[in-house]
Amino acid sequence: MQSPDPLGGPRPTSRDVARAAGVSQATVSLVLGDKWRGRVSERTAGAVREAASELGYRPNLAARNLRLGRTRTALLIVPALTNEFFAHVYTGAATAAAEHGFGVVLYPSPDGLGPARDPFASAQAALDGVIASSVATDALEAFRGGDLPLVMLDSDPAGPGAAAHVNLDVADGMRRVTDHLLALGHRRFLHLASAAPSWTFDVRAEALSRALRGADVRTVRSPLNVTDAQEAAGAALAAPGARPTAVICDDDILAAGVCKAARRLGLRVPEDLSVTGFDDMALATVLEPELTTVRLPAEEFGRRGMEALLAVLAGERPEPVALPVTLVPRGSSGPAPAS
Repeated sequence: MQSPDPLGGPRPTSRDVARAAGVSQATVSLVLGDKWRGRVSERTAGAVREAASELGYRPNLAARNLRLGRTRTALLIVPALTNEFFAHVYTGAATAAAEHGFGVVLYPSPDGLGPARDPFASAQAALDGVIASSVATDALEAFRGGDLPLVMLDSDPAGPGAAAHVNLDVADGMRRVTDHLLALGHRRFLHLASAAPSWTFDVRAEALSRALRGADVRTVRSPLNVTDAQEAAGAALAAPGARPTAVICDDDILAAGVCKAARRLGLRVPEDLSVTGFDDMALATVLEPELTTVRLPAEEFGRRGMEALLAVLAGERPEPVALPVTLVPRGSSGPAPAS
């Protein structure tokens, strides 16, 4: 029985194409599956393609993929759908996937901690692989221990359970920030760190600690939202003792909270207080003055993650990758104020 066509009539089948071209269904399958060379003449292949075009025939990709044992679908797990960074990661992954006839399903895991539930009755049956961006390994138990390959983005390359790792060189990004501020004469720092337990934030904190060894550094943690960041920064900046001259933030969102706190305390940015972020989202240029931050190549990050998954599916073992990042100095950082 023919499947209905979206326009109302019966959908043409491979049998119809075979009849119109005067060939067997097996020949139609070879030609439209691009496996005809050396087995079918060019003239016959052309006749099949012409018949398929005239009939408006479209192969049943779902049935074909079931026969091949592949769905050509990858799952991208991210901590949140509201963060612009992960939107760019998805764009990069989806672009690379489309180039290879794959689709990408986007799935949020709350705060990247999880556990992330299997969004299907069985991910093993519905997917070819999983890419997890900035998600704790413990959150991925539903996708580990089976045949489904897992590519981890922004995670410990020594961690178990992943077929491939793609990272950003966030340690170098933090070194670039600290070098920039030290060159401007800053010696008293506040590190507004993300409260989320994550490998990437641990790496940033470690790099900052090494770079600022011997300087006056205080660390305060905040959830990744402007309101909590403003409250945490406001309390730290108003605390007794010598006030920091620079605030180094783990994320642009935290930096926005710092700028609001500074304004409420009557502090000028950057004359009284320099502020830096991390990510270089659109928010960085919405702030006034614009934010000095570390640019992370989010789309390239997603693309490389998808390419790593495709390599794994092809039987390869990709080497761990750390993509370079860039410091973008803007108006929110300036010379340290005179003591």
